[in-house]
Amino acid sequence: MAYFDDAKVKEQVYGMVFGAGKIVEVFDDSYYKIMVSFKNGYEVPYTDDGIPGWGNFKKQTLFYKKDIDLTDVDFGPVSKILSPKKIIKLREKKKLEVRLPSGIWTDCKKCVKDYIEESLENEKYHLFRKKRS
Repeated sequence: MAYFDDAKVKEQVYGMVFGAGKIVEVFDDSYYKIMVSFKNGYEVPYTDDGIPGWGNFKKQTLFYKKDIDLTDVDFGPVSKILSPKKIIKLREKKKLEVRLPSGIWTDCKKCVKDYIEESLENEKYHLFRKKRS
């Protein structure tokens, strides 16, 4: 039995990528089981196992709000704002982390390239940091 087999419209969920949201649609005959609308305006389809149709995530990133425990997740602030040149260099060396819209830090190779490029173009350098060892 999959995690979202009994999902219902209007149930509160938490996505590790986009934060708090709610289920707005449940699909019967589709690869994706549910459509989730997040507070920042994004709508993302998810499989019945909570895997998003966004980015390069291969594991569950969506949970029922009542089931999620975020005590071990890194929401820390950026300690040093990186230059665009340093961001590109760290990205090439695979040592760059990006802050997702939910506030969680993750390896930048898991994100859609458009998100990273858009953040750079809009000079949102505070969304990047060197990977912690």
